[in-house]
Formats: sequence, C-alpha cells, structure tokens
Amino acid sequence: MDPARNAMSWEELEILSADPIDRVNGPTNPYSSLRLFNKNNTDAVVTLYRDNHAWCPYCQKVWLWLELKKIPYQIKKVTMRCYGQKERWYLKKVPSGMLPAIQFQNHVITESDEILFVLEEIYGPLGQSLNEHKVLNYRRLERELFSSWCNWLCSNSFLTMQEEVKKENFKKVAQRLEKELQKNTSGWLTPISTTSGDRPGSADVIFIPYIERMNASLAYYKGYSLREEHPFIDIWLTNLERLNEYRGTQGDFHTHVHDLPPQMGGCYTNQNIRQQNFAEKIDTGIGLGNLELANLQADENSEQKFKAIVLERVIKHKEKIIEVNPIPNKLFDQSLRAALTTMVSNQSCTPEKMSASGIRYLRDRISVPRDMPLLSARLFRQALERTASLDGIELGTKIPITNRLDQNPIQFK
Repeated sequence: MDPARNAMSWEELEILSADPIDRVNGPTNPYSSLRLFNKNNTDAVVTLYRDNHAWCPYCQKVWLWLELKKIPYQIKKVTMRCYGQKERWYLKKVPSGMLPAIQFQNHVITESDEILFVLEEIYGPLGQSLNEHKVLNYRRLERELFSSWCNWLCSNSFLTMQEEVKKENFKKVAQRLEKELQKNTSGWLTPISTTSGDRPGSADVIFIPYIERMNASLAYYKGYSLREEHPFIDIWLTNLERLNEYRGTQGDFHTHVHDLPPQMGGCYTNQNIRQQNFAEKIDTGIGLGNLELANLQADENSEQKFKAIVLERVIKHKEKIIEVNPIPNKLFDQSLRAALTTMVSNQSCTPEKMSASGIRYLRDRISVPRDMPLLSARLFRQALERTASLDGIELGTKIPITNRLDQNPIQFK
C-alpha cells in the first residue's frame, strides 16, 4: 500500500485547524507584537524586548507582570546568544545584549528587577510593592532557592554523599517556601483580592519562572518530583495553571530540560531508576502527566481544541518546517502529514520509509510556548513518536548541550 494514500492532504488538515487567536486582546500568548487588553493603541507606551523562544526566565517575569496588570505594551523579540547571533539593531539599543529590556519615553531599562521597579513607579505595584519588607524577604528566599537548585543541578557530584547534601539543602529551602505558602488560605504568597477570587501578587511572580524550571529539570536530571515532594508548591503551581496569563507563558518539560544546559553552563544527571524513567518519558514525548501539568487534563472536547491548535501552528509554518528538516523535503512532507493524520484520527498512519529520524528531529525541536501550548505540544509529540515508530528506531540529530543553534530563529523569519 502506498503510505501517501493514508495521509490527509494539507487542504483536508486545514479544515480541522483552529482559527488564529486574537493576539492583541485575547488570552496571553507568545506570538503577539502588541497587547492592548481592549484599550487604545496610544496606551501602549512601554515596549518589552524579550527572547524569541520564551526561554528566558527573567523575560517571563516581566512578561507575566505586564499581563497580570493588564498594561498595554508592545513586544519586540530578540535572539538569545545560545541559539543565534543577536540582532545589530538591539545591540545599538542595548550594547550588552542583555534581556529583558523595556523602553519607556526613550529610556531603556535592563535587568528584570530594575524593570519591575520602574513599572511599579509608572503603573503602581502588583498588590504589594517589591520594596515592602515582606516582599524583600521573599525575594531573598527566591535567590536562596535558586542557589540551592543551581548547586545541585549545575555542579558535578563525585560522591553519593555530595549529591545527597545538595539534595537535602534544596529540600530545606523549598520547605521554607512551603511554610510561607501555608500562611494564606489562598495559597499565594502575596494574594490580591478581586471580585473573581484571589490572584497572585508581586512575590508570586518573582518565584514563577525558576520554580517552573526546577520542576522540569529536577525530574529529568535527578528523578526528583517537586510536586510530589512539596505538596504546597504543588497547590501553588496548580493554582497558577488555572490562569490564562500563566498558561500563555508556560514551557513544557521537554523544552526546559534541553534549553537549560547552554543557559546554565551544563546540567548534571544523577542516574537512578526514577530519573531514567522520567527522562525517557520526557524525551519520547509521553510527558509526565500531572507532574508536568495538574490542571486542564484534556478530555475529548478539549483534546480536539488542542489538536486544532497544532494544525493551525504547523500549517502556518509548514514550508519552513519541511525545509529545515534533515531528511529530503518530499519524504518529510508526507511524513509530517502522516503524523498529523495520526494525531487527529487516533489511528496510525504509515510514514514514508527512512523518515523516522526526521520525524524525531521535529519531535525534539517543538518549543513551548513559542510554537504552541503545552497540551498541544504533548499531543503532537506523541503523534510524531507513534508515527516514527512505524518506520524504525532511528533518532534525529542529537540536541546540542553547549548551544541551541539548531533552534536559530532566523530560519523562520
């Protein structure tokens, strides 16, 4: 049987795809160049400069603050050095190349905390000010948690005892955070009361980016489940996942564990049965289920929505996706359609022979949230792996660990 007969055409797939979202006034999303929240264009007097891939945790902090405050702003995206050459126009504006930055009334401000101080002066704080005594203590705790995580993840342990000491140090700091989270019935550190319930405040935003990355990296490299070991952090993450503002900025485990090494200077694995199981599930696209995302488990209706988003995003960029794939274009065009057919039909669709490596190359380079939401990516990765397995066991080009030039955004401009 000719496998091409099984795969739906691009025209057939497009019928099932989602309509593009309202990037300007709709839910938080990584595609926007302008956010207005139903206000006027003239209100967008702040410009946020952030990274193309939404990998930068410091960019995410400022991004979330603006979204939670509903401040109209413009967005310009810049290449991080780990995945390509930084744009000259940005280096003229910010010679250090540092991200994030904002521009307000011809003034350029860098460093995420300094940016938030300026935004507080212009628009008022997100609940409690970052300079309030209580929030200052939380900011110090966040840096302690960050340091204990870095020490465990990014420095090699030559003895089992060294590994255990680092692990216990991290656990102790995380337990201190849990004690603080228990002080408010809302589960937030600095809750903001609204008519629709309590919302996260300034201190919560400070913690979000790196706890998200700790959750992914410790599972993959250490076999440590942050959500299971720390139930109050789990509640806090679950509350976050109910918010459109957070979900629009959230990365998935696969993206984080492979974008972190060049950013952090390396991540060290502590091999054990649980770590190997977690790593395999993350790498093959199965994911870690509730440990990765406790909310929004896809039922049949929501699955169709997330699959439709995959189709919309892939069809929009299909020529470039096919062009940059390492296997011949003709082979990959059919194989990509086969994977999408598998995804929407829940029935296996045979790809062209000798295409497994190209299918897995794409599986490994879906970037969340840059390309699509977390649940969409989970469904797409699973369909890609299911399709590749029909052809063979060949892997795609290995993901580099000293840079991510394989993700150079210039290919998609």
